[in-house]
Parts: sequence; structure tokens; C-alpha cells
Amino acid sequence: MKAQRDKATNKWKIQYSYTDWQGYRKKSTKRGFDTKKEAEEWVRDFLQTKQADLNMKFEDFVGLYYADMTTRLREHTMRTKRYIIDLKIVPYFKDKKMNDIKPKDIRKWQNELIQQGYSQTYLKTIHNQINAIFNFAVRYYELKSNPCSKSGSMGKNNADEMLFWTKHEFVKFIDHVMDKRISYIAFSVLYWTGIRIGELMALTPKDIDFEKRTISITKSYQRLDKKDVITEPKTPKSKRIINIPEFLAIDLQEYINSLYEIDENTRMFPVTKSYLTSEIKRGIKLSGVKRIRLHDLRHSHTALLIEMGFTPLIIAERLGHERIETTMNTYAHLYPNKQVQMADKLDAEYREELK
Repeated sequence: MKAQRDKATNKWKIQYSYTDWQGYRKKSTKRGFDTKKEAEEWVRDFLQTKQADLNMKFEDFVGLYYADMTTRLREHTMRTKRYIIDLKIVPYFKDKKMNDIKPKDIRKWQNELIQQGYSQTYLKTIHNQINAIFNFAVRYYELKSNPCSKSGSMGKNNADEMLFWTKHEFVKFIDHVMDKRISYIAFSVLYWTGIRIGELMALTPKDIDFEKRTISITKSYQRLDKKDVITEPKTPKSKRIINIPEFLAIDLQEYINSLYEIDENTRMFPVTKSYLTSEIKRGIKLSGVKRIRLHDLRHSHTALLIEMGFTPLIIAERLGHERIETTMNTYAHLYPNKQVQMADKLDAEYREELK
């Protein structure tokens, strides 16, 4: 396949053939190149993609992975994925060929990261990304096996390090941010509903039904490239209607009434995640409660529901989890004391029959 000068345009063109994903042989021509070298480089990259040649470098394959994932993931999720992969994975493996990367290579890479002192949850997050890349190669590009399957994982899930506030700790905290109404209401909504940060910041008056005391979660807010971006919620089941306690409905009604020139489609919380992060740190310092992250308010709400005796199914629906397994895997460690209570109640039932 040699590039040729296109007499009609005086540009370069190149003819090529390849086997598509269905196994059919195809022929085509690509025109419009300024140089012969540019044409030949383009067709080489194209054929590498179409023919799924796993003799390609890891860095090149990651490009294929990005191209596929970009059409399937939300922009914010894709940015996070790219950041982790480009920073923690590609620099180590970039020049290695995909089919030459073995479990021992994964282990060496893991050991280097572990020695850098990252948290267990961050190590797990990084490993999940490289595992996803090789799973993609196995499923769609016929890589024989995923080397991560034999190397073993690294790090631990969020559940192993999860922090949350008890109701007493939250009440102590919230008293110290009452001086800023927007902070007080925002943290109250997060704690008493368990919604995600992006879901909170996307809320508008239209989403709240004060008569039925419900909040409709239909969208999420992101700040990308210094622009406000409203997207779909994280997953299909994230679209949901949440019932809220009466006191919270009253607080929200009063808060909306206090806002100047707000209509039903105006964001109720026109702040950023960095603002809320700064505010939670301020409240923690003033109140003296243990330090948690913003997202841990969602965990705190879940811990409260578990303590109140609600089932994983009901909790999963409220949180907008796609599968109940997500809820169980994330919060299973909060249930052991419930087993003790269950045994005590069964014992009480047995003794009642003996009377």
C-alpha cells in the first residue's frame, strides 16, 4: 500500500484493504494528505485499529479504549478516567506491547505505586482502571487473557475505610454553619436525603413537590472548563423521587422564598463543589467533629437508615443504586450489629413460647 499523488488535487492519497469486525474484506481510499509520509502514517494507524493487532504499544491501545469509552461515559467520568490512566498507568506501560504485558509486569507496577504511600482506596481506583483496559482488550480485541486476573488486585474498597457521622455528630456540625444559610440548607439536604453532590447542585424549585414532600432527581451538575454543565444523573436508576421529612420540606420552602428573583428552573444552590468542601472543613474545625469528605455525608445518611432498620432494597432505591449488590458491597460492614439484634429477637421469640 503505497501513497500516490492525486492528479486532480495535487494532494496525496492511499489505497488500502482491511478486514472489518464482522470478518468481511474491505477496500477503500483516503485522500487529502499534504505529504506521502502523512498518508502512510495514517493508514498504518488505521489498520492497527481495524485489525485489532495486539502487537501495538499499550499507549496506542489506550487511544482505542478512550475513543470507545468517550461515546459511553459522561464527560466528567471520562475526564477522571483519563486523568488516572494518563498519570498513573500510561507512563509505566506506554512502550510495552499489549500482548507482551504479563502478570509479573502488573505486580512490579503495583509495587511501585504501593511504595508511594497512596491510600488503599486510591490504589484500588487505579487498579480498576488498568483492569478495565485489559478486560476491554479481551472482550473486543481477542487478547487471550487479562494479566490483572493473575496478578491480583491492590488497595481496598471504600467500605474498608468508610467514614461517616452519627446523627449526634451531624447535629453538632450543622449548628456551626448556620451563619451561612446556603451552607446550612445544602448540608441538611445531603445528610437527610443521601443524594449525590452533583444532584444537589442541579436542584431547582421545580424539582420539589412541597405538597407530597418529595424531591425529583432528574439531572446532575458539573463544573467543566469553567462552565456550568447539566448532565443526566450517574445511572438510569439515579433518576428517582425521594420522600423527605416534613422539617426539611419546611426549611427548603423558607430557603426558596428567601432567594431573590428565582424561577422554577433556577439552580437553588449556585455554588461549586470546592465551596462546599471549604464549608465542611470550616464546620468541622468549629464543631470539633471528626473529619469526613463531602461524599461521606451520603454514607452518613445510609448509616442512619441502616441503624433505623431499613432493608438494603429500600436503601438502594433511595440512593439510586443500579443494583442492590452495590449497596450490599459498599455497606455490608455496617450490618454486623444487626445480626446480634436479630439473634436477640429470635431468642426473645423462643422464650415467649416457653411461657
